[in-house]
Amino acid sequence: MNTVIYDGSFEGLLTAIFDVYEYRLKDACLTKYKDHQKNIFGNDHFTVTDPIKSARVWQGLQQRISQKAQGQVYKTYLSEIKRIENTILSYVQYVFRCATSVEYDYSDPSVLMVAETANKVAREKHRMEAFVRFQLTKDQLYYATVQPDYNVLPLIIKHFQKRYADQKWMIYDVQRRYGIFYDLSTTEFVEMIFNPETENGKNIGPCIAEEETLYQQLWQQYFSSVNIAARRNMNLHIRHMPKRYWKFLIEKRPVTDK
Repeated sequence: MNTVIYDGSFEGLLTAIFDVYEYRLKDACLTKYKDHQKNIFGNDHFTVTDPIKSARVWQGLQQRISQKAQGQVYKTYLSEIKRIENTILSYVQYVFRCATSVEYDYSDPSVLMVAETANKVAREKHRMEAFVRFQLTKDQLYYATVQPDYNVLPLIIKHFQKRYADQKWMIYDVQRRYGIFYDLSTTEFVEMIFNPETENGKNIGPCIAEEETLYQQLWQQYFSSVNIAARRNMNLHIRHMPKRYWKFLIEKRPVTDK
C-alpha cells in the first residue's frame, strides 16, 4: 500500500490526487500529516502542495461533472469525516475513468457517499446562517461564536457579506479555532488565542457595547413573549433548533447571564 500524506488543505488534497496519477501509485491511501502513522508494510509519499497540480485536477473535474457536483466534492472535503479524502479519491478516479458523467450514478459507493455527505454539510451551512447571533463590541465589531459539526465557515462567507455588508463582523469557530473577519471590503480567515472563559462568547461583558446589553434583554423578552406555553412542543422545537446550538443563542441564556 502507498500512503500519500498531504497538509490537510483542499489544494493539498487535489495535489495528492495528482501525485497518485503522476507517480502511478497503486493501492493509494490518502491521509493528513497530523493523522499519519508510519506503516512498516507500505511506502510513504509526501505531497508538497502545488497550486498548478491542484488546478489541473480541478479543471479536469470541471470538464467532466457539473458545477453542482464540484461543489459536492468541496463540501465533502469540508465534512472532515475520518478518511473522507479516500472517498474523494475514489470518486475522482471513477469520474476520470468513465467517458460519460457519473455524478448521478449512486450505484457507485463513492458517488453515493459524496452526495450524502455534501447534503449533510449543506444542512449545517443553512443552520449556521440561521443560528449565528452577533454581539456588538465597544470597538463596533459584531462578534459571534459557533461550533458547527462540519467546517462550514468557508461556505457562509457570501451570505454574511451580502446580509451585513455595512458592518464589521467576525464569526469564530471555537472547535477549529479560526474565524472569518469582514472589514467592510474584504473577508479573511483569522486565528486568535482566547482565554477559555471567554472563548464561547458568553463572558465577554467588559468588551460589549453598552447598548448591546439592552438589545439582548429586548430580544430575550421578545422571545419569551411570543412563546405560548400551552402550545409548547419541545420535540418539534428541538428538531428545528437542536440543543447543541443553544449555548450560542442569546435567547437561550439564563436570566443570570444578563
